[in-house]
Amino acid sequence: MSDELLYEVRDDIGVVTFNRPQARNALTFAMYEGLAEICETAPGRGDAKALVVIGAGDKAFAAGTDIAQFRSFKTPQDAIDYEQRIDKVLSAVERCPLPTVAALAGACTGGGAGIAAACDIRIAARDLKFGFPIARTLGNCLSARNLARLSALIGAGRTKEIIFTSRLMGAEEALAGGLVTELLGDRAAVEARALELSALLAGQAPLTLQATKEALRRLTAATAAVDDQDLIVQCYTSADFREGLEAFLGKRKPQWTGR
Repeated sequence: MSDELLYEVRDDIGVVTFNRPQARNALTFAMYEGLAEICETAPGRGDAKALVVIGAGDKAFAAGTDIAQFRSFKTPQDAIDYEQRIDKVLSAVERCPLPTVAALAGACTGGGAGIAAACDIRIAARDLKFGFPIARTLGNCLSARNLARLSALIGAGRTKEIIFTSRLMGAEEALAGGLVTELLGDRAAVEARALELSALLAGQAPLTLQATKEALRRLTAATAAVDDQDLIVQCYTSADFREGLEAFLGKRKPQWTGR
């Protein structure tokens, strides 16, 4: 692992830490790939019986993909490859035979929110802010698989509402809506509880947990079995996406044209 993605095993619990606190743990492609690698290889090593995913610092779990990386996009295939890459990472999280606990504090947006949604259990600090503010920032879209994951957690109506309005869900709403199962006072309390909860999960019958999560994953995957490449290309190759990207990086409000 790099310094930006840390992994250690504490008493049979694997702890993954997004470690870019100076950038609110914005995710680089290398960090995404590193997370997928951990989820795919940790079960075979046998030293971890559950995984906890957490963000470093006191500002964010992960504030989405590092936006500067989108400047290299030139073709429709770049957009398709990006969404397929993210789906592959989130599928690796979902398919991990080990139970996964997302320990959320602060901003949990974009790709960070996608990772949280792919974990088995989410607990949060009271400063949680969860959502996908893409209609306000970049003008891109979520893949059908990502939408299906989110809809399975909070329902299609609320999924559309938070994306359409770009608002972020607070901790109390996330608890009431079933997105998270527990609220704690701060990041330190969330991390401690995540380790405690993971130790409990590690002592449960592993085949029961694996069968349950795989059956639910298949149900969600069946819901999202549609061709969405035209929608992805439409958004990512638009003038609006380029405007949103430069406006975000230039710290100004984008001027949307619908083209």
